[in-house]
Order: sequence, then structure tokens, then C-alpha cells
Amino acid sequence: MANSQPGTLQHHISAVKAGERSFENAFQAVARMVLGNDIQKVVVNGKTTYDFGIFRKGKKHVIGMYDEINSFVSYVKDAAEGGSSKEMAFVLVGEPGNGKTFLVDFLCAQYRNFLSRPRNRKYTFRFTNMDKLGSYGRIVNIESQAYEDPMILAMNLFDSEEESMTYLSSEFDFADDDIERFYNDYRPLGACSGYMWNDIRNYTGGDIDDMLNFVDIVPVPLTESLGTITGKYSAKDKITSSAVDLLGEESIQRLLHITDINNPYRFDLRRGALARVAGGGIHFSDEIYKNKKDLVQVYLGVIQNRNIEMDGFKWPIDTLIIATSNNQEFNRFLAEKEEAPIVDRCRICYVSHNTNYKLQKFLTEYAVGTESRTTFNREDLHQDPNLNHAASVAVVLSRLPRSEKLTPVETMKLAAGEVAGEKSIKTLAEVIDTLNHDPDIIKRFGQKGMGQRNLGRAVQLMVESSETNEGRCMFAYDVFKAMERIILDYVPDANDRAKYLEDMKIAKGIYRERIMTEMFNAYMDEPLAIRKDVMNYVNMIIGIDAENLGPDRMWKYKDPQTGELKAMKIDERYIKSVEERLGLKTEEQRETFRTSIRKIYGQKISVDPDYDFMDNLELVKAVTDVRLKSDIAGAGSLIGALANRTNEENQKLYDRMINTMLNKLNYCRTCAQKTIEYFCTQEDEM
Repeated sequence: MANSQPGTLQHHISAVKAGERSFENAFQAVARMVLGNDIQKVVVNGKTTYDFGIFRKGKKHVIGMYDEINSFVSYVKDAAEGGSSKEMAFVLVGEPGNGKTFLVDFLCAQYRNFLSRPRNRKYTFRFTNMDKLGSYGRIVNIESQAYEDPMILAMNLFDSEEESMTYLSSEFDFADDDIERFYNDYRPLGACSGYMWNDIRNYTGGDIDDMLNFVDIVPVPLTESLGTITGKYSAKDKITSSAVDLLGEESIQRLLHITDINNPYRFDLRRGALARVAGGGIHFSDEIYKNKKDLVQVYLGVIQNRNIEMDGFKWPIDTLIIATSNNQEFNRFLAEKEEAPIVDRCRICYVSHNTNYKLQKFLTEYAVGTESRTTFNREDLHQDPNLNHAASVAVVLSRLPRSEKLTPVETMKLAAGEVAGEKSIKTLAEVIDTLNHDPDIIKRFGQKGMGQRNLGRAVQLMVESSETNEGRCMFAYDVFKAMERIILDYVPDANDRAKYLEDMKIAKGIYRERIMTEMFNAYMDEPLAIRKDVMNYVNMIIGIDAENLGPDRMWKYKDPQTGELKAMKIDERYIKSVEERLGLKTEEQRETFRTSIRKIYGQKISVDPDYDFMDNLELVKAVTDVRLKSDIAGAGSLIGALANRTNEENQKLYDRMINTMLNKLNYCRTCAQKTIEYFCTQEDEM
């Protein structure tokens, strides 16, 4: 074997044979990256789907988007296995502010990170000492313009494929299977690389060892700002955009050196966005359908043929093309029937908003910011412990379409995998299925609503308000005022506005229920007081029919959360009081409700021993009301005691509750006082 020093083609081929370096196309690399991480099964809206761990890594990772990620992974896997997807682009279509661009940027960052590992690095080749050839002026080193893989050069060393195959098997002892595997990904050299390789062949008289002395192997730079490996092209206006931005153009600087006017190296491909990602990279076209027609036509050719074409010259590229578009632009584009071929070459994935309010809490954290906030006077800005919940519920409700089968609250709870009374997840699956058959995309489940940007604007409005700055606290109830302002200012459609404002009323009602629970916990001087009482009720209705129940109504049971043996007194008056609050009058109704609770207990505890029924809002409300009634003769009298602090006893109760809220429930003095004030009003009762 000839020269196999580091940096030579021979050394690179030997490293590929030894498994130290890899030769694969962009689809295979991305598929290996995604499928090489942990994969879990999850149930989303009543259907089993997969959750790919690569998208859940890092401090600010992708939240939800299960169906969209599954579609993308399926597309990449199909393309990696030689399916029809390799001649398509993957296009994410959806409303603004639902995470399309974030998903693609995250994928690109993970891909760069994946390629930074030694075995996964992408390499390319450059021709050296080109000035010796005579027709290149003072140009000495010329790198492959499309970052072609050295193995592509290896497969094109000779004019005929057979000669190149023979050279690889004899010089490097490759098995026939390996050679066949390489040639499955065969591409001819790009116009300028092929032309220069031919010049080198003529100069050396065809001696392969001499020819290879003109070749250096170099790693492809991974710097994000260079646009190599992962590059983004954002749609520009009609005047400033041109095909040059994508393909490149003739370079006057090179023409000053090159004497051979037929040499395709006179074209500078790196001036365009595509050549920089042509060596196994990801090209991200933001708002692809906003581009003018001639650029969309360029994309049509690039997507289908995977070639950069200029003046009859071709440069084959190895690129995964991902694009985004908003619904309006996409619908406008579809209306122009003559543009059908480009849509035909795209795998369209409709991206919905996140409809799970539990997952939304993470997205709300992104919107509020993880850094500690300050007021205009640089004083610490406190965050009400109920703020995230209030904001998450408000935006998620706006994204849920109305249905005759389910109320908005039932839909919200089922979409988060929670219990919604008698309604099952099957009902939600039916509702989603019916909605998703609508040809109008906007009417499908989760396709319309308040996006992440609107939530961000609402948080900005809260932070800039004088109340927030004066009180040095982001009080949860203020988020509804901010949301209403955003709806009035940023939602153009009157029907949408009316629906969203109605959703805000429902969200306020849910917030009211949460405050009732918080007040009870504060009154009991116990952060989890209501949770304990809910679980007491559940355990009592399980133990009420137990065989080992003595005349003293004491029941011994094993706590599934701790595994300890516990004793409990069955209090039938307490059970009946809770059930009365739930509106269960007859014995039959009570038994039906108890059976449903036992069934839920049986299903949930086996999967999640810490399940606590706190998602069952009706039960939580009933238990709260009963406890407030039995402890202080009703919530009304607690409101009275807190509102009227003229006597010493009421003042003591108020001070004690404020103290608990400050020390045990993460409130500050401002939001503690405002929350009690809100509790004392009759607003937003459901």
C-alpha cells in the first residue's frame, strides 16, 4: 500500500475499514443518532406512540410534539433504508409560535454535537499544489466545494467503476460486501472536483500514487456560524432574494487566476447555502413557501435530484432538507395549482400546539425564564407559586376545540392523561379522530390557539405593569388580565377572540378551585393537608367493605407508597358528607362513584404508587368544602374571618395563615395577601 500517513486518502480508507471513521449519508447519520438513544413507549391522547430520548436532552429541550417527532423519525429511517423519502423534503406546517423552528434548531444542535465525536466526524478532501498544473494561476489548495466525502473520491479514482472497485479490494483488502455497501451510496464527483481530478490525471500521466500525492483529507468544520453541516436559509423579500443565495454564482476572483474558461471551479458554490451542507448536513429552509416562485423551483430540483445545477454543470449533494411554513402561507401556496409538483415532493407534517397542560408547565417555565427576575429598581421579583399553573391552564384551554361530547375542562384533563369523571380517554380519542378528518387543517385538534409567543407577550405585560413592580411579585391572577389584553390586541378573528375570552373565564374558575385548596392547606398549617384528606376518603371507601373491619371501625392496610402497615378509622359521616358535596343523593349513585374510584385506584397505583387523586378536581373540591365546613363552619365563615379582622381572634388566624404561606407554601407577602383577598371575593366561582 502506498503512503498511508495521517491526512492521506489511504489513511482515511484504512480508518473506515477499521471502524474508526464512518461513511454514511445524512439520513443514515441522523437515523443512527436518533435511534442510538433511549426510546420509550408513551400513551398520548389514548394512543400508544414512541418518545425518542435524543429530543429530551439538555436544559432547554423539546416538550411534547410526540406525533411530529414520530413522523420525522419515520421519514429519516425510511430515507436511510433507501425508501422514497430520500427524494423528499420534510416540511413542518403549523401556526406561528408552536415550536416548529425550535424543533429544527434543536435537532441541528444535537446533530453537530453527534458529529463532534471522533468516530462520527465528517471529512472531505482538498487538492494541493494545484499551481503546478499551470492553469490555476496562484491558487495552490482547492477544497471540495460541496464537502464531498473522501470515500466518494475513492469510488471515483479511475474513469471506470470496475477499476476503482478492484483498487479498493486489492489495495485495502475490502470484502465484496463492503464494496457493495459503499457503492449503494455511490455518487459521481461534483463538476469541479471531477474536472480537477482529470487535470491531475493528465499531469501525472495516470499514475495513481502520484495522483494521490495531490490529495489531503481534512475534517469538515462544525462551527455553527459558518453554516457548514447545519445551515439555515430564511425566506427573504422578492427583491433581495435570488437563486445565488442557495446555489452560488460565478466568482470574478477565481476568473482572475483560472486560464481554462471551461473549468467549473469558476463557480463559487460556497456563496450559496446548499453547498455548505452538501457533505452529509442538514439544510433548514425557514418559511419555504414565502420564497418567490423561482426559488421554490430551485428547491424542486434540489429536493428531487439532490443536485446543485449551474450552466449544465452538476454537483451531487448529500443533504437532509427540513423546512417550515405557517398555515396561511401554505394554504396560499396550495391555492396556486401550478405549484403542485413542489408539494408533491414534500412530506408535510402538521404541527399542533401543545395540548397537555402538565407538559405546558415546562413551556411556561421557558416563557417566564429560568433566570431570577428583577423589578425596574433592580429588586428581586418574586413568582407566585400558582403563576405557572394559571398561565399553563389558560393557554392550553385556548388550544382545545369545542366538542359536544366533552366539556373544555374534561378535554383538558383527558389530554393530560388525568381522570375526568365518567368520561374516558376513549371519548377523547374519538373526538380527536373526528376533528382530524376535517379537510380544513385549522379545525383539527390543537391546531389553533394561543401560541408560545403570545404567552411570552403576556408575561412581558405582567412584568412591565406597575402593580408587579410595586408589589415586587408576579401575582398569578394578573396573568389572566395580561392574556385578555393579548387576545384583544393580537387575535384578528372575532370568533377566535370570543372563544379565547370564554376560555379565560374557565381558566379563572380552575384557578379559583386551586386557591380554595391552597387556603385550606394554609389554614391547616400543612402544605399537603388536602392531599392527605383526599387519600383518607379514598382509603376509607376501599376499607369500608373489608372483611377484617372490627366493630371499632378500625381498618389495617398496607400503604402502597411506603409499604408500611397503617391503621385507619372508617368515618362514615365523613364519607357521606364528601359524597353529598359531589351531588350523590341515592345509595346507588354513591356505590357507582365508589366503584369508579376503586377502579381508578387499581389501575393507577400499579403504575404510579405516588398517584394521589389530586387531578380529580370535583373530589378535591368536595373534600375541601367538607373540611372547611367541619373545621370552621364553612368556607363562608373563613372568608368572613379573613375579611373582617377587627377582633383579635380573626387577626391571629390571618397572621397564622400568612405565616404558613410565607414559610411553607413559597408565597411572598404580596401574593399571600392578594391571594387571601381574592379568596374573600365571590369572583370566578364555577
